[in-house]
Amino acid sequence: MSALNPHRAEAVAVLADPQRRELYRLAAAQEISRDDAAAALGMPRSTAAMHLERLADAGLLAVSHARRSGRTGPGAGRPAKLYRAVSAEVAASIPERHYELVGDLLATAAQEADDRGIPVRDALATEAFAAGAAIGGAHESLEDALVACGYAPASAGSGDLVLENCPFHALATRHTALICGANLELVRGAATATGDERTPVLAPAHGRCCVEIRTQDG
Repeated sequence: MSALNPHRAEAVAVLADPQRRELYRLAAAQEISRDDAAAALGMPRSTAAMHLERLADAGLLAVSHARRSGRTGPGAGRPAKLYRAVSAEVAASIPERHYELVGDLLATAAQEADDRGIPVRDALATEAFAAGAAIGGAHESLEDALVACGYAPASAGSGDLVLENCPFHALATRHTALICGANLELVRGAATATGDERTPVLAPAHGRCCVEIRTQDG
């Protein structure tokens, strides 16, 4: 199975954090150090470093080293670690906007279907589950992972959840069966990665996502 390129699922998860979004915007405007990041957001340097490294690990920031003082030789000190956004075109509004994610899923699924000689629907199900698992793996709870995916989870009583919006609404209205199937696998992947024992099921209803998460299947 091929991965999304760049790692859009991971980018959605990483940029779900508002402080990381702000750091990404800073790095898209200019090269920044850990000290720059800490000062700009008013956070400890260690926290800024953690967020910057997470962005770099997701492929969103490129890392370099340089001495900003211009001094060289003994006594010049260690070079500073500097960060710059790899591409300013990555949507800074993630996770609010999600059509790029579903577009990557569809494109990757089409390529997989051609390469492996399998139905596109089967390939899409596999890719969507993997994307959900990547996002779920970056969060401690299913609810947090769902928010990162663009859903709005709400309690339906007895531990059940309904999703009050569909991140891919425009596509779902035109290609309902295909996109709802992808939604289900995306949520299943997130549930599996977070260790949540509730069961995502298809339960179409007007005005919200077609997926519900239930304490019991059925």
